[in-house]
Amino acid sequence: MADEFEAARAEKLQKTGYHHGDLRAGLIEATRRLVEEKGPDGFSVTDACRLAGVSTAAPYKHFKNKTEMLVAMVMQGMERHRDNMLAALEGIPVGSPLRIKALGKEYVGFALREPGVFRLKFGGFTDRLDDDRLKAAGEQTFEIVLKEVALCMGEDAITDEVRKRGFMLWSFVHGLSFILFDKDLTQMGGAVDLDDLLAEIAERVLSD
Repeated sequence: MADEFEAARAEKLQKTGYHHGDLRAGLIEATRRLVEEKGPDGFSVTDACRLAGVSTAAPYKHFKNKTEMLVAMVMQGMERHRDNMLAALEGIPVGSPLRIKALGKEYVGFALREPGVFRLKFGGFTDRLDDDRLKAAGEQTFEIVLKEVALCMGEDAITDEVRKRGFMLWSFVHGLSFILFDKDLTQMGGAVDLDDLLAEIAERVLSD
């Protein structure tokens, strides 16, 4: 799946580069590819320009600096993440814990598909971007979880208890995502089925 994802992204980059009239999109995609391949610390504006096939002066038509390019890249990643979360809910009855499981599975899936984007938004320590726009995007994502938790609990609003349980669920899948980055840590859990694990956590956290 990851290889197919990268192949699709590479094709998109070829189609959206400077010579096809979409400089900003081409640079954002080049930035994403480099961050995923080399990590945030290995990304450079020069490399992004080379990959997008543009001059080193081209980015400054759309971005103030390197950080702005990274923020734009993560913002697009967050938008994909929210769209995928909402798509994961389709066909599942409203108020069912299975909707919570589906959101958790998509959260983990996003982390594993786009670890560079994930770490820059939610991530580690030196590699996390601190930007109000990204904070707002994160709150919008969490709002999806809170609304589903409220529905499962039969609440009409996001109460303190809804927020508490939503935070518990988010804490679990967030920590799990980082564990799954490391095969040695993953093996400590034994033969665990991700679907079963997420379903059990959802039911336990949402039970009265």
